[in-house]
Amino acid sequence: MALVRLDRIPAHGRRTARPRPAAGLRRAAALLMLLTGAPLLLPGTRAFAEEISVTQYGTSLYGVPYTVALDQGLFRKAGIDITGIIGSAGGGTTVRNILASPTPYGDVAIGAAIAAQAQGLDILIVNTGTRSVAESSLVTMPDSPVRELKDLVGKKVAVTSPRGVSEMLLLMELRAQGVDAAKVQRVASGGYVNGLTMLEQGAVAAATLIEPLSLIREGKYRTVVAARDILPPMTTSVGITTRAFAKAHPDKLKAIIAGRRAGVAAIYADPEAAGRLIARDYKLDPEIARRAVANMIGPRMWSDGELSQVELDRAVEALRLVGEVKGEVDFSKFIDRSFLPADLQAKS
Repeated sequence: MALVRLDRIPAHGRRTARPRPAAGLRRAAALLMLLTGAPLLLPGTRAFAEEISVTQYGTSLYGVPYTVALDQGLFRKAGIDITGIIGSAGGGTTVRNILASPTPYGDVAIGAAIAAQAQGLDILIVNTGTRSVAESSLVTMPDSPVRELKDLVGKKVAVTSPRGVSEMLLLMELRAQGVDAAKVQRVASGGYVNGLTMLEQGAVAAATLIEPLSLIREGKYRTVVAARDILPPMTTSVGITTRAFAKAHPDKLKAIIAGRRAGVAAIYADPEAAGRLIARDYKLDPEIARRAVANMIGPRMWSDGELSQVELDRAVEALRLVGEVKGEVDFSKFIDRSFLPADLQAKS
């Protein structure tokens, strides 16, 4: 079987393949490097090629900085050759992908990082990924009597899964608006599309939704509330690695963080270009992609990487609402800010 290299990002979240040199040629190159002390790059090869993991890559907006950084060669400029992104369904799946990778770095939901540490996994949080819930909303049918969150009392709302992000945000929104969450029944749909089906069939009065799906289907539903209008910034995803990798390869870790940061800067500098890129690579309608990126610019969804204690604490409080966190979270045990650029360390 031919060996492959990953080079383009389709919607399922991984680069498509391009042939790499046969195993015999690579072994010969390795032997020559051993004998001469100098690396030999064969056609189609790169030195120190790496893959990293990003939750919901290719289906949510978490991964846009990585897409931009790959497309513009920003990781390579920072000193590491990231050749592909491994996507996953999120949560523990992403953490397992990271731990099994030769380059164990990934962008995961904050709840997954906290859960991994609580389970005894020796991970470190090294940077912030996203810090906004601006992509989340709650929708109903156009002719529904539900106009405000208080109208949901005594009714059912579709969330994706128990204790998931969609339920967590709904509970935060209800609390912010003074609505007793015990009087609103949450129904696990198994996914955002499933929840919309339940809504259309009248099984629920409202359903949680996320961009870009909310934009793709905006003509079919009416927005009850957008999270960006009532919830403050909070840490929603973080970059994690293993303590062993951080100790053995600090320069690689710093380069990943720097490359991603450059991707974030490129998004804010030219949102239109970022929209065109994800339209191509995430297989989205160009106008939907443009609007999805534009909607995240104001709330600055993508963090440069600094670890704000205030926004981390807000995330922990949100996780308590769904029972994912029961005690105190001592971030000092598994946060390491030393891999951030100096200016971001000062801001953290």
